[in-house]
Amino acid sequence: MTLAVASGKGGTGKTTVAVNLALSQRKPVQLLDCDVEEPNAHLFLQPEIREREAVRVQVPSVDEERCTSCGECGRICQYHAIVLLKTKPLLFPELCHGCGGCALVCPTGAISETPREVGMIERGLRGSVRFAHGRLKVGEAMAVPVIRALKRSTEPCMLTLIDAPPGTSCPVVASLRGSDFVVLVTEPTPFGLNDLVLAVGMVRALELPFGVVINRADIGDSDVLDYCKTQAIPLLLQIPENRRLAEAYSRGEPAVKALPELRPMFETLCEHILAEATMPRGRLLKEVKIHADL
Repeated sequence: MTLAVASGKGGTGKTTVAVNLALSQRKPVQLLDCDVEEPNAHLFLQPEIREREAVRVQVPSVDEERCTSCGECGRICQYHAIVLLKTKPLLFPELCHGCGGCALVCPTGAISETPREVGMIERGLRGSVRFAHGRLKVGEAMAVPVIRALKRSTEPCMLTLIDAPPGTSCPVVASLRGSDFVVLVTEPTPFGLNDLVLAVGMVRALELPFGVVINRADIGDSDVLDYCKTQAIPLLLQIPENRRLAEAYSRGEPAVKALPELRPMFETLCEHILAEATMPRGRLLKEVKIHADL
């Protein structure tokens, strides 16, 4: 089973939920931090990094002696990673998506592909949690190749938790594809509601089952609750504003470690999510409540 934790905007508590879900499991679990531009799950999990692997993509290389400047390579490239001037093709490897189209259409075979490093995957262990995250190389524009390589490193027989990047862009879509259930984390503010609506539209377009967790549930208004109700979206959990939680977060300490009484609640949340992932569509999941007197 693969559970993804996502949010329409940053700062909602997405990583907090993902890390605490992983640490509250009694069986071995794997946590993938797919926010390869700014990974931060390791700051809370503190895993022992044991492996590092470079991520490479194939980019074109032009043999100018065989090139006839026909322009076919530039015409097929939709991202302008290879353009034809009055002389020979000009390459922009950082824009290349690695589709290989330019090499296929070249009539003289002047284009070949060479590997280019765009990032790195690091793997480690913290207790029963197998951890892996990707790091996009500074200056690179495309996070998707690193995310795909990271997801290929999963153990198929284990529960997998994915900490997706914030927003609704291509890296988020790449992170969520193939998931069995998506947890959308939001906050009860106008900004939280606006970005939740965008995230719901994205998840529905991907045809993935999902539910909502409201973090700092008692600081704002009831618009997010009303939206979930009118849209028949399962409300999985409401986490109140709490000073002890905030202090633990500021120290980089997971909530289930700083407040052990939260562990059963995150265990129950995961059980409910797994049950929802196998439920017939249209049935509403019973809400898991965390009391405000933590």
